[in-house]
Amino acid sequence: MKFDFCGWATRNDILCSDGRTIRKDAFKHNDQKTVPLVWDHQHGQPFDVLGHAYLENRPEGVYVYGTFNDTDSGQQAKLVVQHGDVTNLSIFANQLKQSGGNVMHGNIREVSLVLAGANPGACIESVISHGEMSDEEAWIFTDESISLHHSDDTELEEETVKMDETKKKPEGEETIADVYNAFNDKQKTVVNAMIGMAVEQALENDDEDEGGTEPMKHNVFENDYEADDTLSHSDMTAIFTDAKRYGSVKDSALAHGIDQIDYLFPDAANVTTTPQFIQREMGWVPKVMNGTHHTPFSRIKSVFADITEDDARAKGYFKGNLKKEEVFSLLKRTTTPTTVYKKQKMDRDDVVDITDFDVVAWLKSEMRFMLDGEIARSILIGDGRLASSDDKINEANIRPIWKDEDLYTIKTPVEVAAAATPDQKAKAFIRAAIKSRKNYKGSGEPSLFTTDDVLTDCLLMEDSTGRIIYDSVTKLATALRVKEIITVPDMENQTRVDASSKTLTLMALIVNLSDYNVGADKGGAVNMFDDFDIDYNAQKYLIETRCSGALTKPYSAIALELSVVAAG
Repeated sequence: MKFDFCGWATRNDILCSDGRTIRKDAFKHNDQKTVPLVWDHQHGQPFDVLGHAYLENRPEGVYVYGTFNDTDSGQQAKLVVQHGDVTNLSIFANQLKQSGGNVMHGNIREVSLVLAGANPGACIESVISHGEMSDEEAWIFTDESISLHHSDDTELEEETVKMDETKKKPEGEETIADVYNAFNDKQKTVVNAMIGMAVEQALENDDEDEGGTEPMKHNVFENDYEADDTLSHSDMTAIFTDAKRYGSVKDSALAHGIDQIDYLFPDAANVTTTPQFIQREMGWVPKVMNGTHHTPFSRIKSVFADITEDDARAKGYFKGNLKKEEVFSLLKRTTTPTTVYKKQKMDRDDVVDITDFDVVAWLKSEMRFMLDGEIARSILIGDGRLASSDDKINEANIRPIWKDEDLYTIKTPVEVAAAATPDQKAKAFIRAAIKSRKNYKGSGEPSLFTTDDVLTDCLLMEDSTGRIIYDSVTKLATALRVKEIITVPDMENQTRVDASSKTLTLMALIVNLSDYNVGADKGGAVNMFDDFDIDYNAQKYLIETRCSGALTKPYSAIALELSVVAAG
């Protein structure tokens, strides 16, 4: 074979633009090996191969002798090199062993002609002409030896050891080249791929003989081969320099002729082990569920004797007068249970295929969380569905505190003018909350459930000098005579129409949830059921509870509602 050029594929101890430094004998394993010669590390198609390169490991680096093939692309590349248009070389290596940024060992898979190389010392030193007026040296390979020849003014004078006579073509017999040239384009593509992968396997076996442990990973018929840990020395400096002008590294890379820039970046990784739910803030749900009183029975009966009227008072006695009996009324209310459920299903194929995390456990946790959230909402304000909806949670079974009877929930209007400012609304709210506390008959110190908007307006209130009045939630809670303030996003924009057809907007609920009883009979507590639909290959899951809920003490809650009044 005749070599068309020679030069340095890579030089040792020079910092490359990708931050790596190749050390002496890093590619000693490739000494006297032949690898493909390609353009800009493209090796997806047979015509990407421009020829081959003979590697020679030297103390200064890896020297290369390149030969172009007779394909159109090979001859075009040869002309470009002879003309001096392209003078830079680059390597593509894998099986790297690194110490920090130092490359200590690797396996060169191909040598590329590139417009700009990452290794400043990788370049073509000499172009070898094989015709007239040429006095360059060239190396010639045979199966027996490597020898030197010189060209003269007429034709090449070769000094080489001839091939063994047994390797000559017998008369009348086809050579391998004859058979190959008889193939069509598809057959040639398959043969080229098989030969390439056979060489790859041979190199892998050589690595294993030297103690390597990385096995061959790709089938000969796969087209998407890309080394896992590669060193592709094309110049990235220009790409990153132009990234701002092009708008992104990817666009800059495409402009520089690299269409697989994504390979340079690490694979995306999940920041969490399971998918995260997009939902409203739900920190209030556990406080509601844990704050209520629980009983092991679901039918709740409340009986009260109203002794607030004057007729129930103790009386004075005058001699000779008739002693009158005490008169008071008995009040009774019974609350029965209802079923609340959530149902899900997944195709069993999906359950089996999802291996990154336990999808069934994840799904069940979501079902339980949403069930608790729905019950907590129903306890405070109701589920919000229309009465005609089949999915509505019956408010006669889980009685919402906001809409409960006046005997249990004190309805307190917060009256403001239509043009009231947020400060004026906040001031009216605080005054109404404090004044209504005298009517509260619930247990201990209650909590206040409200929205972020109401809480924010209260915290932003200023006095006449511009000083914030309540500079913390704790100070506001103390002023309102409540234990804590809990924000509930589900309470936003909740309205009802009273008996006089006036629309009222809920601002807050004041209640001690220990006065609210949640009851469930044995077997009616929260249960999870699994079932498999053999006809549709579906794994089905059901979580449900059968329970009741209601306030059990009169005047144990206060509902503060915004009421817009006419001016004047």
